[in-house]
Amino acid sequence: MGAAILPSSSTPGRDYGGLVERLRFLQNAHGAVPSAFDCWLAQRGAKTLAVRMKAHGLNALRVASFLTSHPAVEHVIYPGLASHPLHALARTSLSPHTQQFISTLPPSSLAHGIPYGGMVSFRVRGGARSAEALLPKLKLFTLAESLGGVESLAELPARMTHASIPPAEREALGIEGLVRLSCGIEEVEDLVEDLRGALDGLEDEDSGCESGLATPSDVSDDADGLH
Repeated sequence: MGAAILPSSSTPGRDYGGLVERLRFLQNAHGAVPSAFDCWLAQRGAKTLAVRMKAHGLNALRVASFLTSHPAVEHVIYPGLASHPLHALARTSLSPHTQQFISTLPPSSLAHGIPYGGMVSFRVRGGARSAEALLPKLKLFTLAESLGGVESLAELPARMTHASIPPAEREALGIEGLVRLSCGIEEVEDLVEDLRGALDGLEDEDSGCESGLATPSDVSDDADGLH
């Protein structure tokens, strides 16, 4: 893991030299000196960071917009959406260069909001059981806990990253039944179609259960990949 610290036009008077010296001292004192290979990876990643972040944001906005329109989705959490209660605050938190990038986008790209990072969370109708049944149906989104990579990932926080939190607390925090996506830089319509197929499959199963064509155990068996 690496980081690039770059001067900002909004803080022209900041003492970056002092910051560098402080970081150098902490690296030496703590022993947190990266290897030459790690430094090379961080440098290589920094070269494509700008184009990757633009793709992450635009893909996530398109995915979030699609999710809001699907009948199997109950709630979408993405501050970039104009419908999000904290959308105005999200806009004010954008850096100057991000605001400049958004100003260059065509109006059609901003019909539902603005790109605001690659993370999208949502809840499907049917609660935790339906959320568990959804993830094994995805084909392009990889079931994994990481985030921010070029590949798109999906996870169920209640069963994975936040499994150590007591169930009652997870319920109170709204973690139960939540699905988290890290949208990568793949072709966005492929990502949308992957989600559409998985969500449509959930609706088909729900219809099957109501008509007696499937049993609850049939649905739960599809979620074995989460265990």
